Order: sequence, then C-alpha cells, then structure tokens
Amino acid sequence: MSTFVEKVAEAAEALRSLFPATPLQENDYLSRKTGARILLKREDLTPVRSYKIRGAFNFFRKALAKGEAPESFVCASAGNHAQGFAYVCRHFGRRGVVFMPVTTPQQKIDKTRLFGGDFVEIRLIGDFFDDCYHAAQEFSVAEGGMMVPPFDHKDIIEGQATVAYEIASQLGQDEADLVILPVGGGGLAAGVTHYLHQKGASTDFRFAEPAGAPSLQAALGKGRRVKLETVDNFVDGAAVAEIGREPLRHLKDFAPEAVRLVPENRLCATIIEMLNIEGVVLEPAGALGIDALKDFSRKDLKGKTVVAVVSGGNFDFERLPEVKERALRFEGKKKYFIFRFPQRPGALRDFLQLMGPDDDITRFEYLKKSARNFGSVLIGIETKDRKNFGILRKRFDEAGWAYQDITDNETIAGLII
Repeated sequence: MSTFVEKVAEAAEALRSLFPATPLQENDYLSRKTGARILLKREDLTPVRSYKIRGAFNFFRKALAKGEAPESFVCASAGNHAQGFAYVCRHFGRRGVVFMPVTTPQQKIDKTRLFGGDFVEIRLIGDFFDDCYHAAQEFSVAEGGMMVPPFDHKDIIEGQATVAYEIASQLGQDEADLVILPVGGGGLAAGVTHYLHQKGASTDFRFAEPAGAPSLQAALGKGRRVKLETVDNFVDGAAVAEIGREPLRHLKDFAPEAVRLVPENRLCATIIEMLNIEGVVLEPAGALGIDALKDFSRKDLKGKTVVAVVSGGNFDFERLPEVKERALRFEGKKKYFIFRFPQRPGALRDFLQLMGPDDDITRFEYLKKSARNFGSVLIGIETKDRKNFGILRKRFDEAGWAYQDITDNETIAGLII
C-alpha cells in the first residue's frame, strides 16, 4: 500500500500535464524587511491563479482511475474552487455543474465559464452559499452527480499536498525553518503539514487565519470542530465557519498559539504594499501568509529560511477602493469625524483654515440639522502622516469645535460611512 508521500509524488507527476511547478521565489523586499530569507510559493501563478486546481485535479484523476463515471461532477462555489473545478472538467472532458449564489459577481461567473468552456454549466441558486450548497447536494442525489468538495476530502488534501512536494524539491538539500500557511477550510494546511511531517522535516509551521473567521484556532482551542456563529466574509477565500473534518484530523495536534489571526484592515495594507512595491496582485486570502510575517519580531526571524504560501491572486479590482480605504484606516492615515457644525457664514472657511498642508478632506456630508443653529456633519480626513491627527485634534479643541471620532465605532461607521 502506498504511503501518503508516495501518493502525493504520484499526484504531482500527474499534475504536470496541466502546468509546471509554481515558482518558489526569494523576495528581496520582504527578506530585507524581516532579516530572514523569505521565499514565496507563488500559487497565484497556476492557470487559475490559485492552488485549488490541485485538489480538484487529484479528485477527478482518482475517481476516473477507479472507473467511476457519474452523469456529472458537481461543485458549489463562488470562488477559486469553482474555477479550478471548471478547468479540470475541460481537461478531462467531463460534464460539470457549478452551483453559485445569485449574488456572485459577474466577473467570477465569466471566469468560471471561460475555464470550463462547453463542459461546464453554471446554475445560480439562492442569495447565500448555504442555499446553493444544498441545491448542489440535492442535484447530485437526484441526477447521479458526484460532489467535488473544496477541502474536506482525503483526495483533495492529497492534491493540495503537491504544494509541499514542490517546495521540498525546489529547496533541494535545504530545509525551511518555518512555513506559513493560509487557512480557510484547512485542506492546504493539512496536506502540506502532513507531507512534510511524513518526510521527516523538522520544519516549524504557523497558520494564518482571518481575524473574522478563526475556525481552526477555535477548533484547536476546544479540541473539536466548532461552527462559528458569525463570520466576516471580507477574506472570501478563507472565510469558513467550520474547519473541515478531514483537515482537522491532520491538524488537531497543533497548539492554538500556532494560529496567527490577521486583522482584515491590516491585511488590506499588505495587499496595497505588495501591489505598489512588488507589483504582485494578491486576493485577500492570498496575502494572509505574507501579512502574518508582521506578527514576528526581527529577532525571531533573523537568519531563518521562511516559506510563505501565496494561495491566490484572483483579486477583483472593483474592490480596490475598499481595500485602499481599509488600509489607510489601519495605518491611521484616514479618519472619520462627526462635527457639530454652526450654521453661519464663514464656518466652513474657519474649519478649513485648521487643516495642514498634508491634510485632505475626502468626504463632507450633512447628516441632519440638529438644531436651528447647528448641523451634524460627517467629515472624512486623509493625511500623509498619522501623527498629523494629533495636531488636528489640538487645533479642533483650541478652536472650540464639538466633534466625535467614529473611525473605530463599528456600529456608527457601518451605518453611515
């Protein structure tokens, strides 16, 4: 009976019929910044710009090798899994049906259709993922379809483990001191850690989860799978309410402290940083591993070889304004205030004279007239240096302005910004 390592090697060899090994690139900018040798495993450079194609391919390959020939392969996804699934359907010449929520952006629908061509049918069902997932399950039972899960299956994990096979081959005689893995459902993390452990590597691991979707950390803390009551969907490629059963079987012995929770706004700053400085386009989930480097001190990383897996680059540029906004707020360079604005001639001029040369008003909106002589005004201010807000507040106070900083007030900001 083949070992896991042997099965992964076989999967990696078969995968070469689709695309060559993705690069393991040393990043000079991040290396200088951290004092370590930072290597990026560029899964954003697969044909579908994410690692998801690996698991889907291996699932199909093994199902077909067993002589299984369903009426159609089926998946429920609005993201990278759908695109990898579609690409593999076309590769094997098999019919695939993709269930997506009605709310899926047209760009994602078009890309999935492009990768699958005539072999894939897309069905838009429901407003939320759970709706289309249940529809996909019902279709599979009724029509003799075979569900291809995004992460919770041993063949999917085996396929994702080919990332580790390539890393080990590309490092040669060297060994990574630390591998940082993004986590959503856990298939990639399970495959990579299991493979390297089976190979006898002494590599340390850290896992990067969105702060708003800590399903792995919650499970490790409780010693069992936990379904999160709420999930922040901003990091859509990793916003999973419950870690997969099969992935957790491989990850259960890690301590909760091995998981680094990445704040969504800080992640936005990393996306902008990599785009502006390195010209690398990353989706939020794809930037998790790079962002997690910020949680290590220079002393912790100095002289070490660190591999950060870049899981995907399917970034919708319509989201860029939101990402830039959140990055500026994290960096303290943009804030929102509600001012009690006097209703008199010259009030706006007086206010503008308090602004410095590096300060810019990006939003000015009357919310309501609070009284005959005053009105509530929402004012957004952006500056080049976060320290400028200390100067501005002092000027506002000395001039007698009544105001409230609502930047970090999620309730108020969520309603009016």
